[in-house]
Amino acid sequence: METVDNDSLVFYPAFCFKASPTHFAWVKMAAVDVHRLKKRPGFEGQNIYFYLNHPIRFVCLVGLIVARTDVYKRTILTLDDSSGSTIEIAVLKPEQSTPEGTEQGQQQHHRHHHQGSKAQTQPIIETHVTATDKTYLDISSLVPGTLVKVKGTLSTFRSGMQLNLERFFPVPDTNAEMQFLDQRIRFLVEVLWVPWVLSEDEIAQLRTEAEEEQERLEEEQDRIRRRHRKRVEREERDQRRIQKLWEREERLREKEAASCQAAGRKIMRELETRKRLREE
Repeated sequence: METVDNDSLVFYPAFCFKASPTHFAWVKMAAVDVHRLKKRPGFEGQNIYFYLNHPIRFVCLVGLIVARTDVYKRTILTLDDSSGSTIEIAVLKPEQSTPEGTEQGQQQHHRHHHQGSKAQTQPIIETHVTATDKTYLDISSLVPGTLVKVKGTLSTFRSGMQLNLERFFPVPDTNAEMQFLDQRIRFLVEVLWVPWVLSEDEIAQLRTEAEEEQERLEEEQDRIRRRHRKRVEREERDQRRIQKLWEREERLREKEAASCQAAGRKIMRELETRKRLREE
């Protein structure tokens, strides 16, 4: 059920989020507005934050890189978009600086083994990965003074909002920056500043769709379980059939071995009888 806070904002359940203009969008925001995002009880562990009652997971900002700091397992970029506040952008580092499975990693591995001490003097190119699907990123161009558009997911670090980098694009000129600024302000005024409202009919329709989707998921899970059970039963039948064949073949081998032993004993008796006859 939807809940109402002290400011009379209605917070809808998660099955309504598909109708939200912000939940599945890269929301163009200013850094100062990102710091105004809040968490809500009931949505813990989902990295969902709220501006008024708008659920937000993905944000997009444009600004100037003013600082870059390398720390353990990540690089921290500081973005200033002239909104009155800066925001930190965390870029994760992989477990290994250069994956050997990539072309770049193979080239560095080749140089390291075939150039000896000379390769050791060359700097290692440090790689980074996105926060969600761990796709490799080259952020060598993201140095202080660079104007860039960044897209990322949200997290909290030491009670402050932080962006986890997913994608970035260079901003070619001031015109592109002003165009983004116009879109950001327009979205803020037309969407974010206006509480999200759903009618009772829309909520009922979304609940019905969510229940139908849940039923489809349960049916699909049942089909998967049935297929798995049938596969296990088929494998067990095959195993029993193989076991029976092996036991039958084993009995035949034992019977043949007994026949061979009996035949061998008969031949030995005949040979001993012939030997005695010759001696007599």
